Amino acid sequence: MQEPKSFKYSPEPEPHKSRTKKILKSHPEVRNLIGKNPFTIFAILFCVGSMIGIAYLVHDVSWWIVWLVAYFVGAFFNHALFVMIHECSHNLLYKGKTGNYLASILANLPHTFPSAVSFTRYHLMHHSWQGHHLRDADLPDYWEARVFGNNFFSKALWLFLFPFFQVGRTFRMKEIKPLDAWIIFNWIVQIAFNVAIWMLWGPKAFFFLMISFFFSVGLHPLGARWIQEHFLTLDPEQETYSYYGPLNIVAFNVGYHNEHHDFPSVPWNKLPQLKKTAPDFYQSLKSHPSWTLLFFRFLFDNKITLHSRMVRDEKSLQKDSVEN
Repeated sequence: MQEPKSFKYSPEPEPHKSRTKKILKSHPEVRNLIGKNPFTIFAILFCVGSMIGIAYLVHDVSWWIVWLVAYFVGAFFNHALFVMIHECSHNLLYKGKTGNYLASILANLPHTFPSAVSFTRYHLMHHSWQGHHLRDADLPDYWEARVFGNNFFSKALWLFLFPFFQVGRTFRMKEIKPLDAWIIFNWIVQIAFNVAIWMLWGPKAFFFLMISFFFSVGLHPLGARWIQEHFLTLDPEQETYSYYGPLNIVAFNVGYHNEHHDFPSVPWNKLPQLKKTAPDFYQSLKSHPSWTLLFFRFLFDNKITLHSRMVRDEKSLQKDSVEN
């Protein structure tokens, strides 16, 4: 099978809105799962406190230990905090936006990069415009898909630098203001935290946090989450996949991605219950059993590239064809 040279175009609307209506019609009791989970703040406090504590413990050890602890411990805490930011982006902790913004900025601290508020803006667009290239920052840029993600080395480099690519994609989102009061506040708080860590415990403590962040979303089995969610890996017609493996325990059920897209107002702790309530809609969908297996498959399988995504923006697809 020849590797794809462009994104796969679908003339159909994204599948989640129609499936949501069908599920509500067949299982109206699903509405009982919709709501807030303010207790998520305790998970945020635990993970942030743990990362600060570990940063202190490694501030005076060898650099190879810093990298090792970042890969095997810090990455998992930072990935969990990214999931918490995701929860806040859907206002799943508190009723008002203010509480959710503040909780997300708190969860953002060990990441060292101030991205919580900006992520909220772009992620909600992803839900509203899934597959529309000019409005969905989850899709790779055209140049990004052409240059990276076509062989083992380029895909490994893409995963390693994934945070930079995500930032770069935001520049094509013309509908969103790149700067506002909340984003500035996010930056001020994050910079103050970074300076405090450096001044108190030195560069190893700071870089432990930063390295943990890059591993948590990049060149690590946890980074396979980005491949799992919307890459066309198991069925060329199914554009969203869930993962039901054991890492959901430390990733706050973020693997339940079909369920989340169908019902983004259901908090993380009730997503497994959503699947059990409507098994007739989810058991027929293909899913991934392992992020680790998918991680290696993505790196070594040349049939999976950054073009292995579904788009439904016809003008963007025509532009892609011309550029190629």
